[in-house]
Amino acid sequence: MLDPSSSEESSSDNDAWEDNSDSLSVPSQPGGPGSSNDSLQTSVPLSSSSVHRSSIASTRPASPSPSLISEKEREEAERLEAEEESHKKRLQLYVFVMRCIAYPFNAKQPTDMARRQTKVVRQQLTTIKERFQSFISGKTTIVADEAFCNAVQSYYEVFLKSDRVLKMVLSGGCSSTDFREVFKSNVEKRVRSLPEIDGLSKETVLSSWMAKFDAIYRGEEDPRKQPQRLSTSAASELILSKEQLYEMFQNILGVKKFEHQLLFNACQLDNADEQASQIRRELDGRLQQAETMARTKKGPKFIVKEMEKMNVEQLRSAVSLLMANLESLPVSKGNTDSKYSLQKLKRAQNTTMSMMEVTEDSEPTLSKSDVVLSFSLEVVVMEVQGLKFLAPNRIVYCTMEVEGGEKLQTDQAEASKPTWDTQGDFTTTHPLPVVKIKLFTENTGVLSIDDTLLGKVMIKPTPNTPKTPEWHKMAVAKQSQDLIKIKLAIRMDKPQNMKHCGWMYCLGKAVWKKWKKRFFVLVQVSQYTFAMCNYRDKKADPNEMLQLDGYTVDYTDAVLELESQGGRFFFSTVKEGDSVVFACDEEVDRQLWVQAIYRATGQSHKPVPPTQLAGGKGSNAIISRLQGDADRARKHGMDEFIHSDPSVFDHAALFDILQELTLDHRLNDSYSCLGWFSPGQIFVMDEYCARYGVRGCHRHLSYLKNLLDRAERGTMIDPTLIHYSFAFCAAHVIGNKPDGISTVTIDEKDTFDDTKERLRCLLEQQITRFRYSFPFGRPEGSLKATLSLLERVLQKDIATPVPPEEVRGVIRKCLEEAALVNYEQVSAYARIEETLNSEDSTPEKRLEDVIHLAELCIDVLQQNEEHHGEAFAWFSDLLVEHAEIFWSLFAVDMDAAMLVQPPDTWDSFPLFLLLNDYLRSEGLSLSTAKKVNLCGGAFHMKLQDSFAPQVIRYVDLMESSIAQSIHRGFEKEKWEPKGNGTDTSEDLFWKLEALQSFVRDLHWPQEEFAKHLDHRLKLMAADMIESCVNRTMTAFEVYIKKGRINSDYRVMTELSVMMNVVNDAKDKALKLCPPAVDQEQHQYHTTIDHVIQGFLSEQIKLMVEKLTLVLANVLAKLSRYDEGSFLAPILTFTKPGMESADDYCEFVRDNLDCIRERLHDEEFVLNLFEAWYTSNMNLLCDWLSDRLELQLHVYQLNSLLRVKSKMYRDFELHMVGHSCLNSKTFENVSQRLQVEKATASVMHGEDLMSQSSMSEEDE
Repeated sequence: MLDPSSSEESSSDNDAWEDNSDSLSVPSQPGGPGSSNDSLQTSVPLSSSSVHRSSIASTRPASPSPSLISEKEREEAERLEAEEESHKKRLQLYVFVMRCIAYPFNAKQPTDMARRQTKVVRQQLTTIKERFQSFISGKTTIVADEAFCNAVQSYYEVFLKSDRVLKMVLSGGCSSTDFREVFKSNVEKRVRSLPEIDGLSKETVLSSWMAKFDAIYRGEEDPRKQPQRLSTSAASELILSKEQLYEMFQNILGVKKFEHQLLFNACQLDNADEQASQIRRELDGRLQQAETMARTKKGPKFIVKEMEKMNVEQLRSAVSLLMANLESLPVSKGNTDSKYSLQKLKRAQNTTMSMMEVTEDSEPTLSKSDVVLSFSLEVVVMEVQGLKFLAPNRIVYCTMEVEGGEKLQTDQAEASKPTWDTQGDFTTTHPLPVVKIKLFTENTGVLSIDDTLLGKVMIKPTPNTPKTPEWHKMAVAKQSQDLIKIKLAIRMDKPQNMKHCGWMYCLGKAVWKKWKKRFFVLVQVSQYTFAMCNYRDKKADPNEMLQLDGYTVDYTDAVLELESQGGRFFFSTVKEGDSVVFACDEEVDRQLWVQAIYRATGQSHKPVPPTQLAGGKGSNAIISRLQGDADRARKHGMDEFIHSDPSVFDHAALFDILQELTLDHRLNDSYSCLGWFSPGQIFVMDEYCARYGVRGCHRHLSYLKNLLDRAERGTMIDPTLIHYSFAFCAAHVIGNKPDGISTVTIDEKDTFDDTKERLRCLLEQQITRFRYSFPFGRPEGSLKATLSLLERVLQKDIATPVPPEEVRGVIRKCLEEAALVNYEQVSAYARIEETLNSEDSTPEKRLEDVIHLAELCIDVLQQNEEHHGEAFAWFSDLLVEHAEIFWSLFAVDMDAAMLVQPPDTWDSFPLFLLLNDYLRSEGLSLSTAKKVNLCGGAFHMKLQDSFAPQVIRYVDLMESSIAQSIHRGFEKEKWEPKGNGTDTSEDLFWKLEALQSFVRDLHWPQEEFAKHLDHRLKLMAADMIESCVNRTMTAFEVYIKKGRINSDYRVMTELSVMMNVVNDAKDKALKLCPPAVDQEQHQYHTTIDHVIQGFLSEQIKLMVEKLTLVLANVLAKLSRYDEGSFLAPILTFTKPGMESADDYCEFVRDNLDCIRERLHDEEFVLNLFEAWYTSNMNLLCDWLSDRLELQLHVYQLNSLLRVKSKMYRDFELHMVGHSCLNSKTFENVSQRLQVEKATASVMHGEDLMSQSSMSEEDE
């Protein structure tokens, strides 16, 4: 047995009972067990705990108030009496339960039930939290990536720390599977959002994450480590043995171990024949009760008068069905190997008509072939004595045979040691077989054929023959004087259908008409048919037989005229018109026969032997044990429970107690059962209801009431289970007859109506509190089952479906109340009332708390959709209404916080962003229908109306602020480079971008207002950029005039910054006011684009003019060497060098590098360089054109050659295109210089070559 009571406890309890049995014994009340149908007319002694309480009460010190003492004593006495009565009732109930377990014939333990998971208790929840906290803190060795750590952190904060999880654990409906499934549903979304990784599928990632979760959840426990021994509650989900069922119901009914032992032995629960006989007596009692009810018209009240007759017929049919079930069981003698082994019920597919259902006129008679028996014999030849007359080395052996069967031989042995221990197995149909054993020795003669027979013995065993080895004297040849003995052990097993056998004297009227001793066998043909048969030696068929149907057996006094002919102890079997007298030589034989026939007849009266055995000659171990068990049970007050008539009890009330206690036991075991019974519990209750006639509707109504009681107290009950029981009761009461019973009592109808109303209220409460009744959607599918059950409860009858609008109306009402419940819970958690009502709270604090409350509200609605949205799939619009009501409650607190905010503060915009981002159509947590409704719902419109003025005011203020910053910034601007421009421009563009980004991130849901904001911001950006460019150009025109115009001039940094500002303005204009045409034909970019492009062209023009003036100055200096000028000959004698050309080349190179380095826009730089190069070439060409008639001076020629070549190379290095470099002007200049060079070479020779070598190298 699982988890048995300790031997010390049992022995101490037994000792306590033995010590107090005389002083604590309470006499039985008069009237007997059948005197009342409403109460248990039995009495048991007080328990040891009751005696202990009584002794404490008697030794309590005296109180100053005698009246107070008497009042307390009376209350204590009443309490003890109530406990005693309850214990008596449970003991009586346990007797019935024990009999159901010992010999079931209607039910079996179901094997197709869903396996329940082990529940998580509060202590385990604390441990789980600590393990996840350790992982988050990095105190474990589990390696994980950042994504997994974030998932675990979210799971810990949202799920494990939730009060709803704690309530779910306390309700007993939470298992480790719930923890795992919630985490899995969360991480599946996270894994799907991760980017794809080559060679690593998301299924692999999910599996890895779940393995890590299991490791965290399990902690340091080894999953392979299993407990060495399961407790009773832990094994309740398995198919239980009888020992486990006994122990379970001992715990359920509060029965002590020694009380179970007393009842078990006294009820002979290990005797299958006694239990089958008990069932036959119970069924006979129920049948008589039905007949009495039909005769007296006394019974339960039904809703229709005609149902009374139908009820009687149903009772008869139920008893007939039980009889058929019992009849279909195979005949067995019980298994003596295991005291509590389970019977395997095998119902016949086509049950033949029971003999008990056949009328007397057509009562069948048994034939001799119906009572054929089959015996198995085991004959063991052990050793032989008395072979000294043989030589020691002579070989001897034995043969054995059962008359009419085969012959077997032992091994050979020497005469000095004739031992074998050889077993021979035989099968025979003779109740009185003859076993022949012969001893042979081998004949050593050459001509000998047969071996020599030394002796033989014939034995006539019976099933009652002792199984111990015995010595037998062998018959030897007449001429031999030797005494040979053989030691044999013979065992003759009883067949299953043989219940008792033995020698008796008998005298009857129709059979056994002569008083003489015969060998009788009590044969069980079926569960309801027994026969007394007498047999003769070596005969398989009975000589005569008597069918025991209708007979009763009892002890009788000795008949003198028959006693003189044989027999001392008499009993008789009596039937109307017939009687048979039997007599035995020993009292023990008589008692065994009477007990066996008493079980076979199924009579209600139990024969009581006239005398009790006191040991000695007439004693028998079985009788002594049975009498001892009965005496011990009687001594401890159990006799009344054992011998009480089950038909006089109100089994419906008893079953209510049994079912309620069993449900409490089930809810308190280690499994998350949600109200479902274990297979063993269902088996026992099914057997009890069938055996003792508990109506199915009453059973389910009682079960339904018990489930509702627990659910109302906060215990998690599976709504599917409630649905099953309610559907059964509804179908029964309305008339669909699921159990085949067509009668409905008034009590059942009233109880059903009350239960239906209770159930409706409970379901509405659960739907109203769906977040807390089914936290995180657990148990899985429970909310959906609750909605389905509500629809079933609202039905008026089973055939007419409830109108959909009625169901929707109830659910709408529940969800409206749920919005208030959920918001009150959230606001209480956020303590928003304290903040809003506190005078010390600052506006910033109130706004911060409202934003936090909004985050909590969004989490609540997202969780509702994630965990409960599927259940409300058919009522999605009602869930939207629920959300709107929920947000309307939030709007009250939001308005209260917004009213106290100071004017022109923008801290409330994060609240709008948070709410609008949730409500708009980007939320993935809402279904398609809810997106549309919530996005344009009442709260969303209110949110827009509340924040639209603030947005407009904010834009107005930002426009004024930007304009002022432009004015003040450019007045004080020092034109130092920063970013892509200067301080003022960078600040301007950042503000414009930030403002547009802010308004864009608002995702304003109203399309017209959103377009208005976009249009206004683009116009503002265009105006601000134009103002910035205008001020920049004004400053550029001032700065471009500064600086000396010579080869030392370098482009000023301020000018570079200004050019960068205008170029940056061009880029920002494309982004802030793109050249797109909207529906109203507004094109914001056209004007500003033209303005900026004009300013850029103007900047290039002014800069090129400034730079070209330097070349003009150089050419002016060269003009002094013109042919025919006054200064030319004078300057020639000074032998001028190339300083001017080199200075200009350096000027060009430095300014090119400076511009390239400082300006950021590559396109603008190239345009500037091309314009500068083109301007220089044009200037050179014009200068040379003016001197077409003049020959260039050598100094002029060398300088121009160097300037041209250097300038070409420098501009080419700065990416000026060849089309620009090799322009027509450049070709004209090159040709003119080449001609001049050729002319100079002819005229001046080596002097020119030496002076122009550098120019040629450059070329």
